[in-house]
Amino acid sequence: MKLYHGSIEKVEMPEIRMPRRTLDYGKGFYATSSYEQAERWVRRRMRENRVNVGYINEYELDTNAMDNYKTIRFKMPTEEWVDFVMANRTQVGFSHDYDIVCGPVANDHVYTAFALYEGHVISKQALIAELRTYTLVDQYLFHTETALDCLSFIEAKEIRI
Repeated sequence: MKLYHGSIEKVEMPEIRMPRRTLDYGKGFYATSSYEQAERWVRRRMRENRVNVGYINEYELDTNAMDNYKTIRFKMPTEEWVDFVMANRTQVGFSHDYDIVCGPVANDHVYTAFALYEGHVISKQALIAELRTYTLVDQYLFHTETALDCLSFIEAKEIRI
């Protein structure tokens, strides 16, 4: 299975990095099966860092090797997924013990819905019902160094503004 990671660097050897902001699934190395999503990520990073060149790094994911790691998969927005994302985004010092987390990306529309939920404007059930109307792409978090062994670098495609 092909996965993509958008970055302002070529990333032949993925590594776990501490993020500068809170993320859906916590610290680690993020990738997606959506080339378009990876391109959105890299273009955002290029704007933030005021650079004209970025890369979509392509990897082969060894799905059989994933069975050797503690993995959680969220196929769609559920109560468990909402709780997990909210814990990662709002609880200071929160950490989980999964090696790999797979599930939907919380994009800009999702962030707005989450903000309404966090502000107690809508219920968790209303949030989930709304999120299920969106077409959400996936994201994979590799949370531990050993889980990165499931990825093999293929190539980095240059992206220019």
